[in-house]
Amino acid sequence: MKQHNGMRPQDIIILLKIVSLKDKPWQNKDLAQTLHISSSEISESLNRSDLAGLIDSSKKEVYRKSLMEFIEYGLHYVFPTHPGTMANGIPTAHTHPFMEKHFESQFIYVWPDIDGQVRGLCIQPLYPTVNKAVKEDPVLYKLLALIDVIRVGRTRERKVAIEELQNIILIK
Repeated sequence: MKQHNGMRPQDIIILLKIVSLKDKPWQNKDLAQTLHISSSEISESLNRSDLAGLIDSSKKEVYRKSLMEFIEYGLHYVFPTHPGTMANGIPTAHTHPFMEKHFESQFIYVWPDIDGQVRGLCIQPLYPTVNKAVKEDPVLYKLLALIDVIRVGRTRERKVAIEELQNIILIK
């Protein structure tokens, strides 16, 4: 059995993409194409997730409760971030439309993007191709923006993000 050297940020993105597909059939090449991640990296990621107990041995069914537990209790320790400089980008975290309905934030957070129409504090996405992937998948966009709330938010904001993630991840 291959040694597990820990989760990588793209593992979370890949698992969330599978969750966003619901019951639609998919293959590794489909994930690679829509996430703009190489097929070999998809395969390696699914192997890590299997070893971590986040996906079944067929690598098709995400263990949703385990994923949610990791997101809720471990994500901000394993993949922390701090807002950086100002840049144009794609709104994330508190600036995503879902979170704007719940909170007024004094800060605008963005993933840096050359085509971005919003100027704010940069949050580095979990993986460099996130910007491309979220432009093609609004569900994945919402999931990853909620993940960023957990990475940079305060307790009250995290609670709302976790509740919404549970609504999406745990309900098939």
